[in-house]
Amino acid sequence: MSKSNFIASILKSKCPRCRMGILFKANNPYQLKNVLDMHEQCPVCGQQTELEIGFWYGTGYVSYVLAVLFSIFNLTWYWLVFGITWKDNSVYHWLIVNGIILTLSMPVLMRLSRIVYLNFYVYYDPDTEIIKRQRGK
Repeated sequence: MSKSNFIASILKSKCPRCRMGILFKANNPYQLKNVLDMHEQCPVCGQQTELEIGFWYGTGYVSYVLAVLFSIFNLTWYWLVFGITWKDNSVYHWLIVNGIILTLSMPVLMRLSRIVYLNFYVYYDPDTEIIKRQRGK
């Protein structure tokens, strides 16, 4: 078994320690009642997801950075496709479009911020027992 890709494990909502266990109870982020419901431990390796009380408050900073980067991405494609000038108020059109896209993508960004934040503190461990068993060591 080869080492799981870091970016792929983030995008698939996998545990940062084993990169195999699913972190969220519901796969669909648009089930808004369950959008942030996580397993207390990774179902595969047993890694705790909430490392301490109030741990998830730090995700606000990560979410802010992700929203800014996403807005820059939206500005770039909107500028390339439609063009933006102050003369015809197209910058206001972009602000409206960006606000709508950000609002619709917020459940995904909230989950992504939790996964990225957890990856700051929990590192991949190839010596986890479950990974050793799968390799046959």
